[in-house]
Amino acid sequence: MPYCQVSDGDNAIQIFYQTFGHGPTKVLLLIGLAATHEGWGPQIKGLTGSDIANDDDNNTGLMVDNEGGYNGNGVQVCGLDNRGMGRSSVPVDKSHYSTTIMAKDAIAVMDQLGWKKAHIFGHSMGGMIAFKLAALVPHRVLSLAVLNVTGGGYQILPKPCRLTVSIMVRFFLAKTPEDRAAVDLDTHYSQDYLDDYVGESTRRAILYQEYVDAISNTGMQSNHGLEGQLSACWNHKMTPSELERIRSAGFLISVIHGRQDIIAQISHAKRLALKLVPCAKLVDFQAGHLVTHERTDEVNEELLTLIKASESRISPREWTNLADRTSSEWIGPRMLALTTSATRSTQSSFEQINRFLIYFFGAFLVVLEYMRRLMGRFKPVKVASSITAA
Repeated sequence: MPYCQVSDGDNAIQIFYQTFGHGPTKVLLLIGLAATHEGWGPQIKGLTGSDIANDDDNNTGLMVDNEGGYNGNGVQVCGLDNRGMGRSSVPVDKSHYSTTIMAKDAIAVMDQLGWKKAHIFGHSMGGMIAFKLAALVPHRVLSLAVLNVTGGGYQILPKPCRLTVSIMVRFFLAKTPEDRAAVDLDTHYSQDYLDDYVGESTRRAILYQEYVDAISNTGMQSNHGLEGQLSACWNHKMTPSELERIRSAGFLISVIHGRQDIIAQISHAKRLALKLVPCAKLVDFQAGHLVTHERTDEVNEELLTLIKASESRISPREWTNLADRTSSEWIGPRMLALTTSATRSTQSSFEQINRFLIYFFGAFLVVLEYMRRLMGRFKPVKVASSITAA
């Protein structure tokens, strides 16, 4: 199995990774919180034409189907397990977790593979890591795609509504794979998607059993790994100089999001995209947090379009669908937004109180559970390898 050893103070950290497909186009996939690289499964198959790892014993050869002699789209992808999850090492101290540290882990994997440049795609926490990687080594980034990402810190707090409070309560009370699967479905997908029928069963019923099986059959993420990755998300921040370093590098950027995402609110992603004009393009879908699974075909098409646009050297201003903030196109909508904001500030006191109580109750539950962990009464539950929580 392929591992990349990175220095971590006096200790050595092992980062597990796998490659898929063959071809001159290189893509690095960075996954989110509490997930392994297998969470990119639909994109791995969509980009390379195969979901069998190159180091897998069942991989007997290439299916040549294009002029270049490569399978799929002539794309080779690499997916890695972030430190704290999957088959990678799990440092105990939270100080060994940050999005910058994990970006350096990813760069080390690129070095070991001999990849001088690559397209960098990140989902959720993986998007935060992708941003840090792009700021650290912009000259090695061919294009950047961030999916369902926020700016970290308070932005990782879920959308204030009754559903998120319900999810938090059930998450803390979940003691079995069945309990956890039910919570994860509401976290990852839009309600409309779950309620759709596939044959005689709802998609919720079908996915529920898949989640139960996955959670039952995979190993547990340790408390150290979960708390370390959560700490990395909470402390993540992109400085103005880092964002400018990315923007001035000139590579194309896709910001892809699900409009029904209750974990990473789309308003945060829009603000990030606007800071990266003219290089950024914003694409949103009717989907929840796992837009990669809920709208697989559309997401894969967007990623392939990004790759092709980068290779054909389309200019950023041809790529972006966002107005430059210094242009008259931006000023008009901005003034309208300010007016709308002022109007919304007159919303009823009842609604404001209701949102406050929801947040207060949710924060209380978080603190309560944290105290329970400190007292040693919290038992971790298994987390599916193909599921990303944030």
